[in-house]
Amino acid sequence: MTKATEAKGEAARTEAKKANGKLRIAAMGDLHVKEHGETFRDLFSEISQVADILVLTGDLTHLGKPREAEILAADLRSCSIPMVGVLGNHDYECGHVEEVTSILKDAGVQLLEGQAVEIDGVGFAGVKGFAGGFGRHMLGSFGEPAIKAMVAESVEETMRLENALRQVRSERAMVVLHYAPIVETVQGEPMEIYPFLGSSRLAETIDRFPVKAVVHGHAHRGTYSGKTPGGAPVYNVASHIEKPTGRPYALLEL
Repeated sequence: MTKATEAKGEAARTEAKKANGKLRIAAMGDLHVKEHGETFRDLFSEISQVADILVLTGDLTHLGKPREAEILAADLRSCSIPMVGVLGNHDYECGHVEEVTSILKDAGVQLLEGQAVEIDGVGFAGVKGFAGGFGRHMLGSFGEPAIKAMVAESVEETMRLENALRQVRSERAMVVLHYAPIVETVQGEPMEIYPFLGSSRLAETIDRFPVKAVVHGHAHRGTYSGKTPGGAPVYNVASHIEKPTGRPYALLEL
């Protein structure tokens, strides 16, 4: 991208924000960057022209290898807008999550791990989230220690999300997750794996706050949109999901 093109895109975004007071957010997840895979450089350049902020919803690398994170970081250099994100389960696979996190932060991604950040009047609160199931079928803390540990992890993630949402001071708030908070946006996946795709505990927390939108990934065969029981719009923005943009990313206005 040339400096002239970049400046032109920034001017256009500024004028659009002045005109309607809204922020255009490009959101996508599950890039699964591999050591010898596709490049996202052109896509990030495109996003920079149509959005004000890029939100990444986890599984940014395929196996959580530092080299994969370095490849993604190089591609992200073509993105000229602020970047916010969370990690996904794949980013933990190789046990190098601290190194992966450091590489992506150095590339300019504001990774949210139970924190919130405000950009241009919109507050972003994010956690990875965790599994556990939905509604009355949600896993309870009963029985073997392994089951109790799994439920405890799910509860811990929801507490981290609550703490992040309490930090938001803006009237407009977006929640960024990897795991799904509602069953509607995982529909299309095999029912047998629903409990491993997210947890209603996340939605229960979200509905205690004035959240304008929620984005997540993880469910590659899921459904694009749904709502929490309290009415907050939820979008599955995994790159594999068909979206109104016809592109791997969703484009939302807040």
